Amino acid sequence: QVQVVESGGGLVQAGGSLRLSCAASGRFFSINRMGWYRQAPGKQRELVAGITNRGNTNYADSVKDRFTISRDNVKNTVYLQMNSLKPEDTAVYYCNAEVFLDFFKSIARDYWGLGTQVTVSS
Repeated sequence: QVQVVESGGGLVQAGGSLRLSCAASGRFFSINRMGWYRQAPGKQRELVAGITNRGNTNYADSVKDRFTISRDNVKNTVYLQMNSLKPEDTAVYYCNAEVFLDFFKSIARDYWGLGTQVTVSS
């Protein structure tokens, strides 16, 4: 079993900051890619930011220069620092972890957290 647990959401005023954390635990050999997604009411889930095990990152255009993704490979944790928040950033933020279940990295699985609510007031 693999668990992915997010924390750090909340209510913040426009222009403010929040830091989300996500920890993966359980039975896996290593983690490949981790990412943050979000889903606003009535909209599809979208990628916010992703980071590989080597530290390569990618961001949605809407959050570039405002959000920063980072990870601690020892703690199997990924972070999302969100600055200059806007009301349109309001959504449930989900963490995704792609893990390898074996040493040879031949068995990969995706796991999702339950999400954490981020609300930005105007």
